[in-house]
Amino acid sequence: MEQPVIVVAVAVVAVSLAAVLLTRLVRSRLVLGTTEDQTTYRILHTTSLASPELRAGLAAGADKAVRHLRELLATPAMALTDGDDVVTWDGAGANQHVHDVRRHAARALDGNTDVLGPPVVECDRLDCPIRHAVAAALTTDERVAGALIAYTSTRPSAGLVRAVEEVARFVSGQLELAEFDRERAKLAEAEIRALRAQISPHFIYNALGAIASYVRTDPEHARELLLEFADFTRYSFRRHGDFTTLAEELRSIERYLTLEKARFGDRLSVTLRVAPEVLPVAVPFLCLQPLVENAVRHGLEGHADPGHITIIAEDAGNEALISIDDDGVGMDPELARGLLTGDAGDRVGLGNVDERLRAVFGDEYGLVIETAHGAGTKVSLRVPKYRPGVHAT
Repeated sequence: MEQPVIVVAVAVVAVSLAAVLLTRLVRSRLVLGTTEDQTTYRILHTTSLASPELRAGLAAGADKAVRHLRELLATPAMALTDGDDVVTWDGAGANQHVHDVRRHAARALDGNTDVLGPPVVECDRLDCPIRHAVAAALTTDERVAGALIAYTSTRPSAGLVRAVEEVARFVSGQLELAEFDRERAKLAEAEIRALRAQISPHFIYNALGAIASYVRTDPEHARELLLEFADFTRYSFRRHGDFTTLAEELRSIERYLTLEKARFGDRLSVTLRVAPEVLPVAVPFLCLQPLVENAVRHGLEGHADPGHITIIAEDAGNEALISIDDDGVGMDPELARGLLTGDAGDRVGLGNVDERLRAVFGDEYGLVIETAHGAGTKVSLRVPKYRPGVHAT
């Protein structure tokens, strides 16, 4: 009777050991992967750490990025130069070699990859870890913007030379994106200036006219309107930040509508419905103001009957849904399509707002216009609650 018991016990132990080994194997495959998987993950992770720093530009981000770039190549030292000055050095030998970086980068700054030996690198110490180097050009828009130099203790292999060239190409790509970001920021600022130029003369004239009409009949109300006007213009003409919060944008719109109500009186009524969850969402500066002004100017002006504007901002999971709806005269749908494409002129910056939304969030985040003659106009947009690089200031 004892033998079957022993056999069963042995079987149980064997099954248990097999289960433990299988679990460890599966876990190692899932969590750690093969050696190749781990190497790939390390490279991708290190690259992801360097990318945001380089997107700030060579002068601003090189100090932090160079450490990650040196880790990619596993060399004793690395330098980045913009062609005029040493931007940064990471690793051994800084005191002895940093003053020679410009000379080491000479051929790379002409657009050529250069492999340097001890006579050029010039290290006098017997135990010096810096005796050879590979220098590769950093280019943006077919223009040499600087050089990357990887220093080694032994003669670099052909594989290392190719690796340095690939890392230099990666850095060049990030620097091109950094230039694109700067140009896009300049364009966005120019578009905002153009938008202000479109909005300001018309609105300022009408607002001041409305305030003046109350100076004698209701001085206190005129004073309140003047304060609203001051706050509105202060917000609209601020000079810092491409983005603001939805709360700030809506607060400015409320001031604008207060001033317009002073002009239209009972002819203008407004419904504002906003979910608290979307108030902190970052949006492009002055992205809603033109839509509301368009609803007033082209929805209610020239319309004999009283007009109503409804502004809604809803929470939709990862997005905020915003709409501006008026019951004014409406327009031909083809005209609305032309306003967004630029083929039909522009109604107080509709095309401007559409372009900025698409530039920041992607083509799927442009304006949607629903309208017809005599049926009013509804302009809708979606805004992601979070998008890297989009922060209210």
